[in-house]
Amino acid sequence: MRDPDAAFADPRQAALYDVFDDDRSDLDAYAAIAREVGAHRVIDIGCGTGSLAVRLAAEGASVVGVDPALASLEVARTKPYAELVTWINGDANALGGHSAEADLVVMTGNVAQVFVTDEDWSQTLAAVCAALRPGGWFVFETRRPEARAWQDWDVAPTTVDLPDGRTAVVARHVTHVELPLVTFEASATIDDEVLRSTSTLRFRGPDEITRDLATHGFAVSDVRDAPDRPGKEHVFLARVPDPQHIATAVSR
Repeated sequence: MRDPDAAFADPRQAALYDVFDDDRSDLDAYAAIAREVGAHRVIDIGCGTGSLAVRLAAEGASVVGVDPALASLEVARTKPYAELVTWINGDANALGGHSAEADLVVMTGNVAQVFVTDEDWSQTLAAVCAALRPGGWFVFETRRPEARAWQDWDVAPTTVDLPDGRTAVVARHVTHVELPLVTFEASATIDDEVLRSTSTLRFRGPDEITRDLATHGFAVSDVRDAPDRPGKEHVFLARVPDPQHIATAVSR
């Protein structure tokens, strides 16, 4: 799979991620779903700086956080309750030691859209399925292509106060739109240093996602609106069938 973007892999930028994106109310829905499905063992793929992983660990879950950006994991390890989380540097393919044991696998934010090739997306779905116990849940969000969110992604140079008293001038610009791919560049200028990152996301429609999930053994249980971005995202709740439940239903 492709290397993580500099926004997550560059230690200087990873250290600023939570400063620039300090509103994590989007994670409320995932914490609520974990409680809803009674998840005790959770894997957070693309956990980044670990905000959800440590939150679920604080609530008593056994959590594995996996991310290919070592710099982001280093930030995650400094957070309260981080010692309760098992951190893995890698992508979903690094979960071989956690086969068929998770109650819930989550991918928050834009994680599901960073897999721009069919091969990467297929490998990820296969790895998620292998990590879940029978009857386990896979929950992730993805932006609706028809909402064309990228049209509002440009950010003019804006000054942001940093915790150490300095300021940063941040900016973002969409550079290329050729659906299903959208590429954008972000920068943060601190003192005389300019930190840059380029990201590409893939926009998949719900029919394509449902088909891909079915191909890898998932059944879609529900598709919800993301409460923090109403009308702009889908939250998929998919499940690995439990053969015991199926056998019981057939016998009836």
